[in-house]
Amino acid sequence: MEYIDKITGSTKDEFYNNLLLIIEGLISGEEDSLANLCNVASVLYNNLDDINWVGFYRMKNGELLLGPFGGKPACVRIKIGRGVCGSAARDKRTYVVANVHEFEGHIACDSASNSEIVVPIIKDDVVFGVLDIDSPIFNRFDETDRIYLEKLVEKLNQYIKWEDISRI
Repeated sequence: MEYIDKITGSTKDEFYNNLLLIIEGLISGEEDSLANLCNVASVLYNNLDDINWVGFYRMKNGELLLGPFGGKPACVRIKIGRGVCGSAARDKRTYVVANVHEFEGHIACDSASNSEIVVPIIKDDVVFGVLDIDSPIFNRFDETDRIYLEKLVEKLNQYIKWEDISRI
């Protein structure tokens, strides 16, 4: 498998469309869901600018449990409703947080994080986890990030067997 060094685009929309194509090409031929999530985390970590952590938390036994990620060591378990990740899972909606220090109950795994986006992973109305991305830059994430990261989760729903992931 050959992988390009850096995904580019002349606009943010073009970048994200290229990113989605690369990720689909990367995971569409592999059946192992864990391997695919590892590669998706790596692609995101190595291609999104101004981030310091990206990864997945998977739903297991009624809480979020750390999954594949890129960045510093992270919180292993997050209760539903706690922090940005737990809130996104509970509310079944994406959270774009401009300043995590103003988010009540924020869980600080990395003190360098200042903004965050969390996209819940929902398939057939069941929450299987979240995609979490942190940045040291305040107000790093916007509506375009939200739209395309939600599209990414939709794409993952086509290829990832979330039931398998929650058993690991």
